[in-house]
Amino acid sequence: MSRMIDAARAYQAGASHRSLRTQEAEVFHLTNAGLRAARAAGPVARVRALADNRRLWTTVNDLMRDPANALPTELRAAIFSVGLAVQREMDREQPNFDFLISINENLAAGLAGG
Repeated sequence: MSRMIDAARAYQAGASHRSLRTQEAEVFHLTNAGLRAARAAGPVARVRALADNRRLWTTVNDLMRDPANALPTELRAAIFSVGLAVQREMDREQPNFDFLISINENLAAGLAGG
């Protein structure tokens, strides 16, 4: 338990030195790591990775619908549209992991570069 507390403190200390956008980009990178690992793994790992990606994109789309979101309306609509495409892909019987990873990489790059 002590190691978990130490790890949480270390993460918090490190997070305070990174911008919010950088931290958001890291969430996409971490989700992609799970998707990449799941491609070659069994069905349980794939379901878990897709569930993580679904949670991420559900949150993103909820944020894009929030009227208090300061992003321009056109950008919010575009991101929301991408989120819908991601959701549709994940709903397929055999989701295209390369497509999902590519979308996440593009969003992470946009966050990290902005």
